[in-house]
Amino acid sequence: MKPSHKFDPSLLDILVCPVTKTPLEYDAQRQELISQAAKLAYPIHSGIPILLPEAARPIND
Repeated sequence: MKPSHKFDPSLLDILVCPVTKTPLEYDAQRQELISQAAKLAYPIHSGIPILLPEAARPIND
């Protein structure tokens, strides 16, 4: 059986932004988790969210 490398959106029920402790939004197109409160986008690599502020990119919207 081949392992799945897709992000499981049900994790959004338990994941929060490490900076603001607010909920995250899943951007499937960019494979990122978005924190509107912190204006940061956290990358997802091989289905694993990288919730490190230094790994996030700033967002402008």
